[in-house]
Amino acid sequence: MAVMLSALWHSLPSKPFVTFGSANPNLKVRCTVGNNDLSHCSAIPLQLKPSACDRRFVRNNCSIKTTNASKGDDVSTASTKCGETAMLVIDMQNDYVLSESPTRIVGANAIVPSVIEAVSVAREHGILVIWVVREHDKQGRDVELFRRHLYTDGVGPALQRTKGAELVEGLVIQDGDYKLVKTRFSAFFATNLDLVLKSCGINNLVVVGIQTPNCIRQTVFDAVSLDYKHVTVITDATAAATPEIHLANIEDMKNIGVSTRTLHDWRTTFKL
Repeated sequence: MAVMLSALWHSLPSKPFVTFGSANPNLKVRCTVGNNDLSHCSAIPLQLKPSACDRRFVRNNCSIKTTNASKGDDVSTASTKCGETAMLVIDMQNDYVLSESPTRIVGANAIVPSVIEAVSVAREHGILVIWVVREHDKQGRDVELFRRHLYTDGVGPALQRTKGAELVEGLVIQDGDYKLVKTRFSAFFATNLDLVLKSCGINNLVVVGIQTPNCIRQTVFDAVSLDYKHVTVITDATAAATPEIHLANIEDMKNIGVSTRTLHDWRTTFKL
């Protein structure tokens, strides 16, 4: 190794030390630069970024008190681990939220602060955040038949690589998050979401975003059909065109065993 380092001497920048890669991808070699050679070499572990499935970055002693509400008033409670839980943030994109957009969901803009807070709480407790978004072909070839008329001459909602498809201000994808593109209502339909969740050991889901009767509802019903243990919808971090539509769909999801909580109530369920 000393011979190899000496051969590199003349190409080194003028600084007191230099680092090299090593055979171990998790280590670098750091050496002091002397007058004519390199000396005092030592191995330095790399600071690795967390991956979507890296459970080392989860608070292993964190749990969430969950409530499953079946039809009627029967309620049972249990605890789930934060490391086995993911938050799905659905369709919080400019074209569906901003008031000037012709395809906005009327109730969407009002829940932006709650969604921001919910994501912050999830990250604080090591819950995997999955950003579920629509990104469509400019010709609308991957859009449902009933809405293809909205896509003409390269114009339409949530087109790939456009401002309208971006997340609304205040929501940012960070290292360790996962982004999933869907082209239908359910986040599970024709995507790899179930595969990603199961490969990460995720058994429980928390859902926020828009809109309640379409993408929220169908994603939640699919999650129940796929036997995810605990599915929670945060009622004031989801929205629909009207409060009546929103509440009716929340009730339907509650009736199939989904936990429906306000953001405040959900925050109080964490136990460290």
